[in-house]
Amino acid sequence: MTESVDVAVIGAGAMGAAAAWQLARAGASVEVFEQFEPGHVHGASHGTTRNFNVSYDEPGYLAWLREARGLWRELEAESGLTLLTTTGIVNHGPARDLVPVADAIREGGFAADLLPRGEATSRWPGFRFDGDVLYTPDAGRLNPAAAVTALLDGAVARGAAVSWRTRVEDLRVVDDDRVQLTVQDAAATRVLHARRVVVAAGAWSESLLAQLAVPSLPRLRVTQEQPAHFAVRDESLNWPGFNHGPAVDDPATSWFLTGVYGMLSPGEGVKAGWHAAGPEIHPDRRSYVPDPTLTAAIVRYAREWLPGVDPDTFTETTCTYTSTPDSRFFLERIGPIVIGAGFSGHGFKFTPVIGRVLADLARRD
Repeated sequence: MTESVDVAVIGAGAMGAAAAWQLARAGASVEVFEQFEPGHVHGASHGTTRNFNVSYDEPGYLAWLREARGLWRELEAESGLTLLTTTGIVNHGPARDLVPVADAIREGGFAADLLPRGEATSRWPGFRFDGDVLYTPDAGRLNPAAAVTALLDGAVARGAAVSWRTRVEDLRVVDDDRVQLTVQDAAATRVLHARRVVVAAGAWSESLLAQLAVPSLPRLRVTQEQPAHFAVRDESLNWPGFNHGPAVDDPATSWFLTGVYGMLSPGEGVKAGWHAAGPEIHPDRRSYVPDPTLTAAIVRYAREWLPGVDPDTFTETTCTYTSTPDSRFFLERIGPIVIGAGFSGHGFKFTPVIGRVLADLARRD
């Protein structure tokens, strides 16, 4: 007899976990399939820090951020874990006109303060600023590893199942209300039917969906990124998160590879990384070895712009970005298949909202 489930979720990273949490809360029977072990480092949801950055100028993103903040707090209350810490974020550099951005942030329901360089330097001497600074005190830092744990635990508590080390080998649409999955773990091959399938497979999304020939799926570019954690010189310094945008006509920043983001990772140092500057890779053929050119560039950045860190004392890690051409998320349902992909290095802050959107698409008749 073939097994059956209301919704199969492929991928137990942040977005798959959030979809499972939202579906289980709505009373659906859910099974999550993850090809790797819990807490693995092969995708985009490991580690202990991501920025909860509110510096968007589009009302839709800001509305999602308001919803996400409430859902993060709800998940914290449910799990007893600290997931979102309000640290504030400083935004600087010549890439954006910060005045209209500040206005948009305020209209979107978050605080935004424009500070002159001298005041910002006095408050945060760990940074070098060159120009005015946009400070968003409502922004903060998320713990992705704890968040994924909380989401999956919440789903399991409501009856969901999670199958670790289980790879989806085949995915076939039978009709508008049935999908056949063939899954493989270390012990056996299983065949099951699901009324809906949520594909939240991160860097593996394109290869998994290739057999379905989804016409609207944009090209998903997978890159290996490599943020570094730099040792802090003075533990008493206050470190908000940060975003630093360059401009080609600005001599101080024209050498940047892309924009820089970062935050304090407690116990690890100040994290800094290039946004989407890494080489394109296949997720099953990653080296996990940092590119020396990117390393040299982020060390130079730390030396020139982060006087509060020791630029010669650092550790690096690698992760993946899966990006669309316009950096917008792909959230769509094709028949009984729901797809969440292309979070382009800025999706994590929206995780519980994206889970809600995916769940809503899966539950729609």
